[in-house]
Amino acid sequence: MITSHDDLCFSVFLAMPIGRPSRASSIVPTRVLILGAGFGGLELSTRLAETLGEDVHVTLIDKSDAFVFGFSKLDVMFGRQTADGVRLHYREIARPNVDFLQETVRSIDAVNKRVVTDQGTHDGDFLVVALGADLDVGATPGFAEGGHEFYSPEGANGLRDVLAGFEQGNIVIAVLGGFFKCPPAPYEMAFMLHDLLTRRGVRDACTITLITPMGKPIPVSDEVSSAILALCEERNIAHSHATWVDRLDPQEKVAHLRDGQEVPFDLFLGVPVHRAPSVVVDSGLTDDGWIAVDPATLATKFPDVYAVGDVTSAPVPRAGVIAEGEARTVADVLIAQLTGGPKPPPFAGEVVCYIEMGDSVIGRVNVNFLSGPAPVAEFIPPSLDGANDKRQFAATRRRRWFGLD
Repeated sequence: MITSHDDLCFSVFLAMPIGRPSRASSIVPTRVLILGAGFGGLELSTRLAETLGEDVHVTLIDKSDAFVFGFSKLDVMFGRQTADGVRLHYREIARPNVDFLQETVRSIDAVNKRVVTDQGTHDGDFLVVALGADLDVGATPGFAEGGHEFYSPEGANGLRDVLAGFEQGNIVIAVLGGFFKCPPAPYEMAFMLHDLLTRRGVRDACTITLITPMGKPIPVSDEVSSAILALCEERNIAHSHATWVDRLDPQEKVAHLRDGQEVPFDLFLGVPVHRAPSVVVDSGLTDDGWIAVDPATLATKFPDVYAVGDVTSAPVPRAGVIAEGEARTVADVLIAQLTGGPKPPPFAGEVVCYIEMGDSVIGRVNVNFLSGPAPVAEFIPPSLDGANDKRQFAATRRRRWFGLD
């Protein structure tokens, strides 16, 4: 017979199950480690925090202190925004169950879901790798000495004055590797360069040539590819597809192509070779250079370890909107597992891609990559409405991820 309050407390203690409470328990929240705070990491941390509340604790780790939309780099290069003006600081993340840590990942133990950074060691019940792809400027001989990359915020900012002061000569825009983020970006660069040089009255003194190993601008859509190539023709932008640049001669200012041709340049703008971060390769997560994942769930070969975004070899293009969609799927998978809910649908690869097409208008491509036997794409022609849609796209994510109006 229970005769006192102390007896009652002791009896309840004895009745408690031995061991760690269930992952859905609010007593010990499930620990989710997310490496990388790009589109994928931001969406996943937000979704888990919103849905699971105090039953989850998310640690979000990134070496940078701020997020930059990929398309904002174009705004910086062409003087529409400053480099500081496009930075969204991670300190704005204000969710009680999300800790952002500005740290550099030094090692990843995928078996034990343990991560060592330059500041300490972190353990999780689940680990999600969203570290993106590194830019290997040195992979193309002569590029570091003779060219400019425009795929990093630093590279974009460095080109701002270069582009503003270019008066005459040959401009070459080249994709230097077979895998790269945002397939439309080199064409966007070409169209915006054409507009800039035209406004300044020096377009006739310049040539623009685009070189890419891709067979066509947007491999999944002949309609979009045809529209882009038609714009290139209208603007006298030369293009060479299925073509590789092997090296640059910085002294002679010549790009040497794999087929033996030479292309002279006065300004060389390159998309560097992309590689998985070395810390990911060293962890044993990769196969053939990238993290292999189950396309339906984004699970890796290690239990309770997932990967999203540019670091994976998922059968979809590398782009921020892809990483965001993959993160939603991982969130659905984890939420179902932790709450005992039904199995979520597989990742469909449904994305919306906005394309700058010059003259301040933007086209849109709606693509479903994985739901059918082949990708299906719908092209919405460029318009000012498209430009407004893109602004709303960015504004929605600023509010959702950072709480900013």
